[in-house]
Amino acid sequence: MRALICFAALLLTGSAAFADPPKLAVFDFELIDTSLPGEFYGSKPEEARLDLISEQLRKALVESGRFQLLDIAPVRDAARHANLQACGGCDLKLAGQLGADLEITGMVQKVSNLIINLNIYLRDVKTGNMITAASADMRGNTDESWTRTMSYLIRNRLLAPNYGKP
Repeated sequence: MRALICFAALLLTGSAAFADPPKLAVFDFELIDTSLPGEFYGSKPEEARLDLISEQLRKALVESGRFQLLDIAPVRDAARHANLQACGGCDLKLAGQLGADLEITGMVQKVSNLIINLNIYLRDVKTGNMITAASADMRGNTDESWTRTMSYLIRNRLLAPNYGKP
């Protein structure tokens, strides 16, 4: 366990001793919409926002230089038809098919237009161990609130120099 924590700390600080950055698969974010409007009218605006924040995360991770981002296109369809948060490890299997060292899944839980939670999970593909999880609540269901929340998690959790250090 201590080795995993050290690995995560080194990875997230950018000083890991990799010849090349680790290969990372970032799956599209999923939505759990338990809001009343979502039940009646569907989640159309949120579905577009899922794509928006998924791409925002990918772009930031590539720009950080800490990861080699893999194209998930070969497994995207299978991932979209699975609930990656509750499929018993199918996310790891799909990431493994891509040759990933690490994988990120994410979920947005919408209770109402004023109560929304964004979650990011980074896992080691070979061991299945959770390296880190990041979560933030947002108030307001707009493109701006979603992208600002994602920016916060990237800056203050995933890429923060001291996040995850023992």
